[in-house]
Order: sequence, then C-alpha cells, then structure tokens
Amino acid sequence: MRVAMDATPLVLATGGLARYTAELSGALAENFPDDEFALLSDQAFPMPQPSRRNLRCGRPASNIFERRWWTWGVQWEMSRLHCDVFHGTNFEVPYAPLRPSVVTMHDLSPWMNPEWHHAADRVRRRTPRLVALRIATMILTPTEAIRGQVIESFRISSSRVIAVPLGASDVFRTVGTIDRPPYFLYAGTLEPRKNLCELIEAWRAVRNRYPVELVLAGRRRADFAEPSPEPGLQLAGEITDGDLARLYSGALAVVYPSHYEGFGLPVLEAMQCGACIFISKDAALREVAGDAGLSLDGTGAWAQAMCAAASNPEWLEGRRRASLARAREFSWARTARLTREVYEEARRRFAF
Repeated sequence: MRVAMDATPLVLATGGLARYTAELSGALAENFPDDEFALLSDQAFPMPQPSRRNLRCGRPASNIFERRWWTWGVQWEMSRLHCDVFHGTNFEVPYAPLRPSVVTMHDLSPWMNPEWHHAADRVRRRTPRLVALRIATMILTPTEAIRGQVIESFRISSSRVIAVPLGASDVFRTVGTIDRPPYFLYAGTLEPRKNLCELIEAWRAVRNRYPVELVLAGRRRADFAEPSPEPGLQLAGEITDGDLARLYSGALAVVYPSHYEGFGLPVLEAMQCGACIFISKDAALREVAGDAGLSLDGTGAWAQAMCAAASNPEWLEGRRRASLARAREFSWARTARLTREVYEEARRRFAF
C-alpha cells in the first residue's frame, strides 16, 4: 500500500497535531516495512526523526496551479507517487474524491466556542462539507467520546467513524528529575480552552499553605492572556522532549484542567513517566486516564487535591503506580496497526 499523509501539522515545531503526525507516520513506516508512506504539504516542514527508508517527503508546490493545494496540488503529487489512499491528519482531505481518503477529526472544538480557535474559519467551513458529501471515505477520532460527538453532530453512519487511541513517544519514561523546589506541572499549548486561570487560582490557595511552584510548559498562543509575574509561577515556554520527561517525572502532579479535549496527549505522556495525574471532568480525558486520573471540578476541588499531593507522599506513590499501569495499555505501534486497518476499510468502501 502507498499512503499519502498531510504533513502540514509538522510546520509547527510543537503541539499535539505535530506530535500526532510525526509519531503516527514513523510508527506506520516502522511496523509496515512493505508499505510506502509520503508526507505531503504545500509548506516546508521538517521530516520526523529517525529517518526511515519507506517514509519520504513529497515535493513542495512549484507553480500557481499546484499552490491551489487541496484542489490540484496534492492530487498531482499523489499521482506522481502512485498513492492508493490519503490520510488527512488534521481535518482536511483533497476536495475531489479521486482516491479513498481518511480524515482525523481530533475533536469538535472549532465548532464549540469561537474563542477557542481564532484561526479555524477554514476548518469550520470546509470540514462539514467533506464529511457530509462523503469526500472523506472514513473518519478517525482519538477517543470513543469524540467518536460519539462526531456521529451525533454530523449525523453520519457510525460505521464510517472509528476511534483509534494514540500513544506516547518512548522518550517519555521515568527518568532522573530536576533539582528544584516541589512543583505542579501543566504541559501543553497555552490557550483559552485549557482553563489555566482556574488552575492558577487553585495553586495560589495551595501556595498559602505549602512552598510549591506551578510550571506552565508549552507554546504560548497569541490569544492567551499571560498572567502577571508572581513568586512560584513559571512560564517555561517550549522545551525539549528530554526536559519535558524530566519535568513529568519530578512533578508532585501533572495538572490538566482543560475545558475540552479530544485525547489529551500530555496526560498519557505524563502517565508513562509515572506522574500523578489530575484532570478535569472532560469525557475524553477521563477515557484516556481511566482510574489513574483524579477527575476534578471547581477551584476548591483542585486546591484540595493539590494540597493532598503536597502533604501525603504515600498517597502520591499509589497514584504514580496507577499511572504507569494505565500507560502500558497504549502504544504508537497499536495506533499504527489500527489506523492501517482503517486505510484498508477506506479502500474497500471506495471500490464500491
């Protein structure tokens, strides 16, 4: 099989979409050595590492017609590479259904609150048409929670929508920690949907009783209102995976208070590092974390849980063991295997 994959998410150096595209393409190439995979985009992007012989980079758009990427450019490139199926890793597939296609719908946040995605007008406008007109042959979601939302919101057959859970990179494992005062860690994009104002408020209440810090690690989006500087609050910015693994491993707890998620990849990464996990009541986060995650609602509940983490090492150790056990249920190899099955199903359906 020859598979074309949308590489546009790789333009961003960090974030869940880039991680998904890089890890999935690499796992597919590694686990299916007889297949060929091509990453295509009209923009320049770095190839995932390590390099693999059956994972290649397509040509960039070179003329005015090819720059009409989703109409013409991607079709010409797929023809040149003799691709059998296209995987849209971020809500989009080619507009003309000349080949079977699979689209990943990570969540429904673009349609839920305009303030969460200030630059998602194209997705909001075009993706429903691609789904309704069956231009996208099959649809992938990262959790059963999102699968149910997609089926209900777009009123489509449940047989077209398959939930395939993600994995965490091997770099995320329990490692030596960083010598610093006790801290709680949030890792992810800094944006309005992540509910970080409530997290900071809860942490302030905890800091009145315990000398604990709060570290916010990740890319700051332009629409994020940066908090004023105060003792103990650190905005670490974008950091390497190795440093992130050390932060996960050494945190009192990894805190993820997001209003809404499709999967919550940092939660799985943190569990794989043996971190205690506090999450919101979001359905997808609870699905991923299972019994290993402590699900919280309201500033008081967050502050109470953080106080317990700061004062009860034995309780904390039990939650860390639960995280490691839960994380072993996920892998990118499994994600690749299940995803390829969806490619085969798309080819079967397209043939009829």
